Amino acid sequence: MIFRGLILTLMLLLGGCASSSMVKAPNQQLAAVPADKAQIVFMRSSIFGAAISAPMFDVTAAEPAFIGILDNSSKLMLEVPAGKHTFMVVSEAADFLEADLVAGKRYYAIVTPRMGAWKARFSIWPVRADNSGEFNKADAKVQKIISNTVLMQNSAKSEAWYQKNKNDVKNKQAEYWPVWQQKPTAELLERTLLPTDGE
Repeated sequence: MIFRGLILTLMLLLGGCASSSMVKAPNQQLAAVPADKAQIVFMRSSIFGAAISAPMFDVTAAEPAFIGILDNSSKLMLEVPAGKHTFMVVSEAADFLEADLVAGKRYYAIVTPRMGAWKARFSIWPVRADNSGEFNKADAKVQKIISNTVLMQNSAKSEAWYQKNKNDVKNKQAEYWPVWQQKPTAELLERTLLPTDGE
């Protein structure tokens, strides 16, 4: 019982350091998608692992570009050039999402927790436009996540958090990217946003 309490305290300390550093976006409506860019919305909604923050990065150019910190019941919006991209979520480990995006379209992805050795780890799943995949737009639960999550944006605190933890982020990327690349082709496809998933 005491051991479980210590573990819970450790989880809260490790997760809480990054949480609450984001701020609520003044406009909660998603911006219209620019004609020359694609928009991707990362969302998170799960009671499990709720105390642990999920920092998000665009690693398309290898060097991590900080997107923001995804806390439970929140979402982040990013606009990127059309084409192929790779995104990363970091916690105790790192996990990835690949994407092939079309300009003028909006895409959704859901970050889900899973249990690690000491705290929650995260995976990023594409939201499919059709009825296939782990998550899809026809699912009422997905629609609820889209509607009920709060749009957040970076602050001076979240940017400072990244600067302080940049080396750890890069180390996790270097450790777990080769693991990702060794996944079977079919599994990688399941974890890739396709051009047809945009709206």
